Amino acid sequence: MSNIPPFSGFRVDVSGARADLVLNQPEKLNPLSTQTLLDIEHAARWIDTQRDVRVVVVRGEGRAFCAGADLDSFTAENFEEYTPQIAGDAGRRMADAVEAMRAVAIAQIHGHCVGGGLVLAAACDLRVAADGTRFAIPEVDLGIPLAWGGIPRLVREIGPARTKELVMTCRPFFPEEGLASGFLNRVVDSDQLAASVDDLAAQVASKPRIAIEATKTATNAVTADMVGVSRAWSDTNSLQAALHDDEAKTSRENYVRSVLGGG
Repeated sequence: MSNIPPFSGFRVDVSGARADLVLNQPEKLNPLSTQTLLDIEHAARWIDTQRDVRVVVVRGEGRAFCAGADLDSFTAENFEEYTPQIAGDAGRRMADAVEAMRAVAIAQIHGHCVGGGLVLAAACDLRVAADGTRFAIPEVDLGIPLAWGGIPRLVREIGPARTKELVMTCRPFFPEEGLASGFLNRVVDSDQLAASVDDLAAQVASKPRIAIEATKTATNAVTADMVGVSRAWSDTNSLQAALHDDEAKTSRENYVRSVLGGG
């Protein structure tokens, strides 16, 4: 196996047929900065070069799976290191790369799965959540559209009407609804989450490689024709427009004040 490259905001562990992509900024509930998004894309490409890897478990350290995008990346002024186009498109590129991996990706979800974290989970092939997990899509309250290819992926998994409701209202939802809507494959007790995912990953890894890869490829091809995930390249245009809109900025400031206790 090749040496594992260093990544920002997460690590990759490889053992035999399994790799783990572990978001490891638990003190911040594992946010997704622009650099982390770019590195997840890089990690997905790197994992594809590891021929023995058949399954990838995506999980978070600490109290949360992922709190979503780093809020600093929502400011129009924060482009000293990245151009607006690169920063705005990094999430879509991340989700596309995770979804395109040859290996089967399993999201192991607990605590909080918010915004961009939910898009990351949606890009995985299978999703297992601990009971009590809180899901939320707060982008509209932040004054921005749900980007990163999140809309077509949610439509694919839960349908257009429920997607509109959850994205427009920003209301939280919980694993029971996620299971009923088809977003989740399994809901388990929190103390059984790791064991349940281990079992699922072992099952997938034990199957014939060609049949598993063909199943993933064929299913993704069918759903791509249904919802047009590839059209999400234009998400960055709406995102950039929202970052410069006065009403959106006010909404974002109100959200930070009321939910995050910001000044």
